[in-house]
Amino acid sequence: MNISIASGKGGTGKTTVAVNLALSVQPSVYIDCDVEEPNGHILLKPKITSTKFITKKLPSIDLNKCNFCGKCSEVCEFNAIIALRSDVIVFEEMCHGCGVCSYFCPTKAIEEVEKNMGEIRKGFAKTELTKFIEGELNIGEMSAAPLIKQVRKEELENAVNFIDAPPGTSCSMVAAVKDTDYCILVTESTPFGLNDLKLAVNVIHSLDVLFGVIINKYDKNFPAVEEYCLAQNITVLLTLPFDRKIAESYSRGVPPVCAFPELKEKFRNVFDRIHSSFLLKEVILNR
Repeated sequence: MNISIASGKGGTGKTTVAVNLALSVQPSVYIDCDVEEPNGHILLKPKITSTKFITKKLPSIDLNKCNFCGKCSEVCEFNAIIALRSDVIVFEEMCHGCGVCSYFCPTKAIEEVEKNMGEIRKGFAKTELTKFIEGELNIGEMSAAPLIKQVRKEELENAVNFIDAPPGTSCSMVAAVKDTDYCILVTESTPFGLNDLKLAVNVIHSLDVLFGVIINKYDKNFPAVEEYCLAQNITVLLTLPFDRKIAESYSRGVPPVCAFPELKEKFRNVFDRIHSSFLLKEVILNR
């Protein structure tokens, strides 16, 4: 079962929730798809057992074959190629490695070459019951989605995979959440949290993924988030109080479920509710 954890904005506690879930539901797999700034390792302190570099294909232009027709520039959706009268410029950072330019080149002047764009690290977090996988994008790379797709290929079959998605509602978040069995949207009791939750909900609806909400840093004096979820028939899976002790634990790099064992049961209950929703959907689809 693949469960993604996402948020409409940064700073809501998305990674904290993902880590706590992985430590509460064992055996499990924690997968950090926030490849531009992965930080799950700060809490999980994994022992890395393997590392592999991930490459993407970039166009290399043979100017002896090129007739400077501009077809490559015309078909590139990402404006990564500019064809001039006597030269062709490739902006490597903007290239997504889709291969369209090579496919449509009438003189076959474009060859695809490999370039390192990041790496994937695997190991064990805390205990061998929690497996750890993370991707890290090279500095300067413009697009995280290709690496995220490679990281997601590391998901284990017949296992519970917790996928820590990038914050926001960009292509990176979509790449991490798409085709997961369930998505947990983490928000906070603030006007900004509510605004960005609404944006994230719209994206999740377009992906047709089951989802629910966890309200972190919960403040009963700001009930607007709960009222929105109630009006939209969105399940609130858990509310986590704005607690100084939890914040202190996090600041020391200690997952809250390790510092406060009573929280582990709450996160386990969240997983049980998600699993029940997933099974119900399967029953309905198979009728």
